[in-house]
Amino acid sequence: MSTSVSTPDSTASGDRGVGALLRRLLVAREMGVLLALALLLAATLTVNPRFLTGQSLRDLLLGASILVVLAAGQAMVIITRNVDLSVGSVLGLSAYATGTLLVVAPGIPLPLVVLFGMLVGAACGLFNGAVVAVARVPSLVVTLGTMYMFRGLDSIWAASSGRLQINAADLPAGFASAGTTAFLGIPILAIGAILVVLAVGDFLRSYRSGRELYAIGSDGVAAGLSGIPVGRRTLTAFVVNGMLAGLGGVMYAARFGTLDATAGTGLELQVVAAVVIGGVAITGGSGSVWGAAIGAVLLTVIGAALPQLGVSAFWQQASIGALILLAIGLDRALALRTARRLRRWDTHAS
Repeated sequence: MSTSVSTPDSTASGDRGVGALLRRLLVAREMGVLLALALLLAATLTVNPRFLTGQSLRDLLLGASILVVLAAGQAMVIITRNVDLSVGSVLGLSAYATGTLLVVAPGIPLPLVVLFGMLVGAACGLFNGAVVAVARVPSLVVTLGTMYMFRGLDSIWAASSGRLQINAADLPAGFASAGTTAFLGIPILAIGAILVVLAVGDFLRSYRSGRELYAIGSDGVAAGLSGIPVGRRTLTAFVVNGMLAGLGGVMYAARFGTLDATAGTGLELQVVAAVVIGGVAITGGSGSVWGAAIGAVLLTVIGAALPQLGVSAFWQQASIGALILLAIGLDRALALRTARRLRRWDTHAS
């Protein structure tokens, strides 16, 4: 009776094959979103050749910047097989807190303003993450509740302070100009969004704690048995997500200037849509922040391009819904394909 034994070389070869397959699938997802973006831009430029010139291009970059930052943080949470529906409310609370700080202390340095907004967001993320990771309550339930709780806190704060609305004229000129200032033709807010994506992408790819988020999303029980601190890593993902939502609040305040308790309302669904369309599986364990950022840009371009093509607002929303369903269906198809490939490699290795 003969028994086949896998050698170290064959096992290593199988591991390399699995890694190569996963990388190819990931690149395929991101390239698919890029192709959709390119086709949409080409169709729009055919109708309006000035769509990507001058102020139009700057407006697109500014419009995408905040959504890209929020999508980068949400990607970390969804990779762990969780979701944060409170990011819009966290952004609104951070934006109003930033505006209030600038009204009370107009001479405060800009870096401290940014840090303050991020700390407000981090506190909200810490609360979400603690309830999810420690109390083990499903993130969908927790963040649905805190979405309304943070929005309520924002409304109470605005009402009790007597400033139901903070206007651009109330903010220091230096801060207000940051929302439109450009460097080499690229808006400062867009540069900040790019730096955030680079930082989060490097963390997920190059650091063990970042890679462990994928393991948690793939199989949280197995990740815990292998020694990964699941609760701590999940908490970290929520805190970073909240911190980036707070940064988004500062960017929102600089971009729009007019702040009230409704800032960021409905933004959470756009963020989740951008992440899912960008290839981050809603079931966790796969995807990249690069894809999430491309998804955010695609949604921004859809909102700006479809009116140029004469498409009504109803069909704009319908197209986003169709893209979400398509992304989920593609995730499922790729997961089944990957599972079949893995089973074949296991058979060959044994």
